[in-house]
Amino acid sequence: MRAGSFMLLFVLVFLASALVTAGARLCLASRGVMDLPNVRSSHAAPVPRGGGLSIVLVFLSAVAWLLHRQVVPAALVWALIGGGIAVGIVGFLDDRFRLAPWPRLIVHSLAAAWALWCFHTMRPSPFDHCGVFWSWAGRGAVLMGLVWLTNLFNFMDGIDGLAGMEAVCVSGLGALLLRNALPGYAQVSWMLAAASLGFLVWNWPPAKIFLGDAGSGFLGFSLGVLAMFSSRAGTAFLWPWLILLAVFVVDSTVTLLRRVLSQARWYEAHRSHAYQHAARLWGSHAKVTLAAAAIDIAWLFPLAWCACRYPEAAPAFAAVAIAPLVYLAFRFHGGIEEPSPQVVPQD
Repeated sequence: MRAGSFMLLFVLVFLASALVTAGARLCLASRGVMDLPNVRSSHAAPVPRGGGLSIVLVFLSAVAWLLHRQVVPAALVWALIGGGIAVGIVGFLDDRFRLAPWPRLIVHSLAAAWALWCFHTMRPSPFDHCGVFWSWAGRGAVLMGLVWLTNLFNFMDGIDGLAGMEAVCVSGLGALLLRNALPGYAQVSWMLAAASLGFLVWNWPPAKIFLGDAGSGFLGFSLGVLAMFSSRAGTAFLWPWLILLAVFVVDSTVTLLRRVLSQARWYEAHRSHAYQHAARLWGSHAKVTLAAAAIDIAWLFPLAWCACRYPEAAPAFAAVAIAPLVYLAFRFHGGIEEPSPQVVPQD
């Protein structure tokens, strides 16, 4: 696809996402699909939730168009469409009816298994040269990783703009890394950035609509699928994705482990993530969101580029990227509940 045509498509996806989100905001509010404030909320007024469906619809439409133009492999598109629709639907049902955790986990696992099957249909597959045990162990690890990423964005979607901004940064920066070696994958990643940016227009603090499980789970799943399919070209494109996602991976992992070790009900909603503590300390959602974006751009992207350029040293670059983020997660008391939660002003 020519650069001019692609730029036009990017702008169209951005505008479509912003417009569909505006319509979804009115529709969800009229039907009472609202996130009502409670003691564990970071907002003070009711806000429509489930607006992430606009990202699902617009992004998957753009991906289908790229497939029509034969820009991307069909297996990648069907992995995103089949699994993404399932994750989006179960997420919206949870936004609407508050499902139990197990139905969502089952659907997320099936979506990940579908994506893995689509990945396996491509040749050559990274699993082809492994022994039987390591082949299945590798598939199991990838499956669990996809399920974890799907839920990770949901865990981290607790203040205005954070998950949307992270999706814009990770998918946009990931596209820059892929643009030469895997241009088709890069275009898919750009489309996810454009759709997320359109939603962010309405989700920026103070948020006028929330992603909900429909959008947050879909974003995590889509980025995981892109990382998995990129790995066909070698680990040079797997480590960079993990580095770019480090802000969310580290905060959610440290918080979860500390809650488990403290025997807290880790599976229940809470406000003990490091980013939530930071938002209360700084009195602002926007400051935390911009700080996360700055870390992505100024710290993680250069290290991801180095991991891409020097794949033999990629694990070392990942360790360098993660170390200060682990410090920050502990510095901001990730996993530690405050005795009396207070609502943070939504800028």
